[in-house]
Amino acid sequence: MISQILFVLLSAASIYFFAKNLGRIRRNILLGKDIDLSDNPAERWKTMLKVAFGQSKMAVRPVPFILHLVVYVGFVLINIEVLEILIDGIFGTHRVLSFLGPVYNLAIGFFEILAFGVLIACVFFLTRRYVLKIARFQGAELTGQPNKDAATILFVEIVLMAALLKMNGADQILQSRAAEHYTQVGSFPISSWLIAPLFNSLSDGTLVFIERAAWWFHIIGIFAFMNYLPFSKHFHIIMAFPNTFYSNLKSKGELNNMGSVTQEVKLMLDPSAPTPDGYQPPTSFGVKDVQDLTWKNLMDAYTCTECGRCTSSCPQNITGKLLSPRKIVMNVRDRLEEVGKNIDANKGTFIDDGKNLHSYISEEELWACNTCNACVEACPVNINPMELIVEMRRYKVMEQSSAPGSLNNMFSNLENNQAPWQFSPMDRANWTQEP
Repeated sequence: MISQILFVLLSAASIYFFAKNLGRIRRNILLGKDIDLSDNPAERWKTMLKVAFGQSKMAVRPVPFILHLVVYVGFVLINIEVLEILIDGIFGTHRVLSFLGPVYNLAIGFFEILAFGVLIACVFFLTRRYVLKIARFQGAELTGQPNKDAATILFVEIVLMAALLKMNGADQILQSRAAEHYTQVGSFPISSWLIAPLFNSLSDGTLVFIERAAWWFHIIGIFAFMNYLPFSKHFHIIMAFPNTFYSNLKSKGELNNMGSVTQEVKLMLDPSAPTPDGYQPPTSFGVKDVQDLTWKNLMDAYTCTECGRCTSSCPQNITGKLLSPRKIVMNVRDRLEEVGKNIDANKGTFIDDGKNLHSYISEEELWACNTCNACVEACPVNINPMELIVEMRRYKVMEQSSAPGSLNNMFSNLENNQAPWQFSPMDRANWTQEP
């Protein structure tokens, strides 16, 4: 009874803190401007099923796709066994779902194979990142906490899968010895040859201790992992689904029109034109800080897996420019977290801290982008780094009149000559004349 009470208290506390952090992230995302993405629900469901569930964009790189698929399927399906652990913990039972008979045996065996696959895949991921040192995992933006976060996630998954196999290995031996409460159920294709031989010589009491210790370690590890997710890039296992559902369904080459600019120009050209009902003149143009982005842009930031596919596909980055689309998205998330902490510290009100999104992202990065959409195409969860860059550029140009000299020359020519070139409109057809 004591263990059941402790388990219920632990479960309740874990769920409470997880829900609290989800609420914090939701609040931060809703700091962004409203945007209507409720159109074409059928296409949105199709996109989510294809990209998030089917991981279609991961398949471009077969090796990491297969490894990630093993981890993904393992994470989803092994949680069915976690459901059994939760029931057992609350009611003091042991393998409560064993009444399913052959189906249960098949499921446990399959979960073991998946757990072993996840363990092996995580070892490969660690090797690729820290031994082979694949280039896209070595960006400057990954130094420090992001690098530690990646290692922590992989290490925790390895430890959790190992605990599951140890629990099953000890359980299997106790079943074979007809120990009390350990009835003959389940199938253990991995732990029977990997773990059981190491435990065969141990006494029943020691095996019960190992089985119970592994059981508690596994579930406590899952609760800890669950509450670490909101602070980790691994939060994409939750956010990938809504983020792909709310994907931009327009052509990738289509830039968002600034309705506020269009309306202002119309009123300037025709001062007598009626002002639309409810129209509020814009206070600024483009994006200065995270509050000027849309909630979808901010959702993108929390969905980023930091995989670097966007940066490794960026032609500007490949040719040595400072731009890294991954860094741009990570900077948005860092600034959004900073703004959220500011609001929490000031009891729900944001107090100007003298910084903004441009404090994180330099002009050199912004103007390096050639808006080719390679980063958008490469992202496995449909994040749009280019939109962030374009909107921040708009602020630079329209609010600060800050643009590279070549662009300023073009703007001047457009204003004076109605074309990007320095020639007068009267001379535009001179090239057609005989010399």
